[in-house]
Amino acid sequence: MLSPESLKKIDREIAKYPAGHKQSAVMAALRIAQDEKGWLAPETIEFVAVYLGMPPIAAQEVATFYNMYNLQPVGKYKITVCTNLPCTLMGAESAVEHLQRKLGIGFGETTPDGKFTLKEGECMGVCGDGPVATVNNVRMCARLTPEEADRILAGLE
Repeated sequence: MLSPESLKKIDREIAKYPAGHKQSAVMAALRIAQDEKGWLAPETIEFVAVYLGMPPIAAQEVATFYNMYNLQPVGKYKITVCTNLPCTLMGAESAVEHLQRKLGIGFGETTPDGKFTLKEGECMGVCGDGPVATVNNVRMCARLTPEEADRILAGLE
């Protein structure tokens, strides 16, 4: 289900925890599986759970709780915009409207070419620099304005 390389990465994560606590590596293991597969299909989540010796529902609970896990296919670039109150008060709505208009998609949708997916996100913990967005759960973009959104998109083209 996962490549030998991904299994080695998961084994390195497991080694960080005391013996008998493999399930503690579930978040890292799900991330590694998602990096390989692009998203977490139910059978991938189940595979990770079995590999870690935990009930599949427990791994599913983790995958559905955190918005960094993709439970359906996403575009090459997943742009997640925080729409919690602090970011909204600092202009997230105009940045979101601009991104939706520019990409021709709404939240939870992917462009027809498969390049961009736009997601609504929860607090990313940098409220003073809002509005905030992330690209592929890795790159954080603060003070997101329509102009900054254009610069980000241009850099991803």
